[in-house]
Amino acid sequence: MSPSAHKAVVNTLLTKHPQRLWQGLNNQRTPGVAVHWPELDLLVGDWPRGAITEVVSAQDGIGELRLVLPAVAELSQREARWILWVAPPHIPYPAALAAAGVDLSRMLVLHPRKDQDMLWALELALRSGSCSAVLAWPPALQDTQWRRLQLAAEAGNSLAFFFFRQGSAATVPVALRLELHPARQGVDVDVRKRRGAMPARGMVALSDQLALAL
Repeated sequence: MSPSAHKAVVNTLLTKHPQRLWQGLNNQRTPGVAVHWPELDLLVGDWPRGAITEVVSAQDGIGELRLVLPAVAELSQREARWILWVAPPHIPYPAALAAAGVDLSRMLVLHPRKDQDMLWALELALRSGSCSAVLAWPPALQDTQWRRLQLAAEAGNSLAFFFFRQGSAATVPVALRLELHPARQGVDVDVRKRRGAMPARGMVALSDQLALAL
C-alpha cells in the first residue's frame, strides 16, 4: 500500500465515528480510568484521560502491558471507540487479549513505515476523538512533537500510553511518568511524575493467570 493510500485508510477509520468532534474541548478535566490493580491504585490513582502517560521499562515484557490491559479492556467494552496500537514491537496476541477482556472488534493495529507517518497517525488518532485508548511505541520525540501530541490527547479525550525503553524517554512534563523494573513476584513501579502529587514507589504483584499480550 502506498503512503498516500495508507493515510487515506487511517483517516477514514479514525474519523468515521459519531464521537469524533474533539470531545476534550470542554476545558474540563474528565474522570480517569480505573487501573484495576490495588497496589498501583495506591500509587497513581486513576489513569489520566486527555493526557499522555509515559511508561519507561528497563526491558520489554516485564509487565508493562499487564499493568494497562485491565483499563484497556474496560474501555473496549464500555465505549464504541477504537483501541489503537501504533508500532508495537511484537504482534499483539489475540487470544491473550481476549482472555484479558479486550473486545477484539474494537482493535486497530498500525505499523507505519516511517517515523513521520507514525507521528502523523498518532496526532490524528489522539485528536480525532475516535480512540478510547492509544498504545504507542514512538521514537525519541522532540519537545515540539511532544507538545503537539499532548494537545491532541487533550482534544480527543483519549487514554494514551507511550512506551519507551530506558535511555530514550523524554524529559518534558507529562501527566504521569512511570519507570518499571522487574521484581520477583511482579514489577517495581517508580512514579517519577504525577500531576498534583509527589513521586512514589511500590511493587505491583502481577497475576500469573493473565497471559502476556505480546
